[in-house]
Amino acid sequence: MIHLEALSKTYAHSGTKAVDGLSLDIRDGEIFGFLGPNGAGKTTTIKMLSGVLRPDEGRVAIDGIDMAQKPLEAKARFGYVGDNPELFTRLKAREFLNFIADMYRVPDDARCERIASLAGRFEIADALASPIGSFSRGMKQKLCLVASLVHDPANWILDEPMVGLDPQAAFTLKELMRSRAASGRCVFFSTHVMEVAERLCDRIAVITKGRVVFVGTLDELRDRRSSGGDESLERLFLDLVEDASGGRV
Repeated sequence: MIHLEALSKTYAHSGTKAVDGLSLDIRDGEIFGFLGPNGAGKTTTIKMLSGVLRPDEGRVAIDGIDMAQKPLEAKARFGYVGDNPELFTRLKAREFLNFIADMYRVPDDARCERIASLAGRFEIADALASPIGSFSRGMKQKLCLVASLVHDPANWILDEPMVGLDPQAAFTLKELMRSRAASGRCVFFSTHVMEVAERLCDRIAVITKGRVVFVGTLDELRDRRSSGGDESLERLFLDLVEDASGGRV
């Protein structure tokens, strides 16, 4: 479970809060979609959630462990895929995966089994002996996904994970997200692809200008918008963001 309480963040070059008083609870056993336009504060939120950035105000807890008080314990509870797969290009892919497994103290037998299984599913098993610098953007993204699961985390945090993936890899990712949620784990991801969020998510949050303007299920959003029950998430999202930005009265 992920708990975000009144998070705020202002960057030094700007007087505007990138994230402003954001609170969310992401439950075990659900896929939670984090939606918003460019610059809304999604990546800043995820970086605070994952401990990459320190919030100016507020609190992050992973499975009840406070990120500020016990950062190593909290970080051990999740797998993280950032918005840009910048990796150690001189390492071979298998060396990188073993480095990650070492960091999480994954036993040899477990890491070998997981790496083989996940690399096979993402179709990069034959490339594990190659240097990461030779990888395409899509292959780096697949490698990041494999690395994020090598310690079998209880929580999976993904920032725009579909970017750069071919259709087969995107299908595999969605299958893994569903299976992990079905086994009681927590999946939190941001995306601009409304069709993916509509098909995958148990609940969603919509953020714009650093503030959450909706949290709930798609049906709850439809009820709120009085849409008649069949309007697409894309249309609902655009209308909600427009209203929140002052485009409508």
